[in-house]
Amino acid sequence: MKKPLVATIALVACSPIAWSQEKPCIVVQSFTTAPNASWPYDTRQMAAQTAAELQAKLGKTFTVGTEASAECQKIYSLGGEIVEWHPGNRAKRMLVGMGSGRETAKIHFWLDAPSSKRVFDHADTIRAEFWGNAYAGSIGELAHPLASKVADRLNHAKLE
Repeated sequence: MKKPLVATIALVACSPIAWSQEKPCIVVQSFTTAPNASWPYDTRQMAAQTAAELQAKLGKTFTVGTEASAECQKIYSLGGEIVEWHPGNRAKRMLVGMGSGRETAKIHFWLDAPSSKRVFDHADTIRAEFWGNAYAGSIGELAHPLASKVADRLNHAKLE
């Protein structure tokens, strides 16, 4: 005799296997600045903007924020260091165009697993977007490109 389908579905929904399929969380830390690098922006605001951008881009796979949620079972920590920053050249942007003279930064970022094991480590050069953004005064024009670059790299990473 076959078991009713409804009872089987209810049993699976309450089993520990269903809990293990919860989305892991990524907590975005404020990036540090290398001793010989200058960085004119507020890193806490940049972390909040980066977390919002990552949530929009990785929300199907992860829950992203600047603090861990009580519902998080598996918490990854995204950290980073600003290694270099170049403000760009406004005159070159206006005269030459085509993306020249944009603000850039070399940023080293990593993802640590709950076991404190580093599961992802990458360095990249981030370039400001062609048209800028609304947050340029407090976090510069690099928060959105940074989040896009991190999201793209994490989508291709093999996380545990």
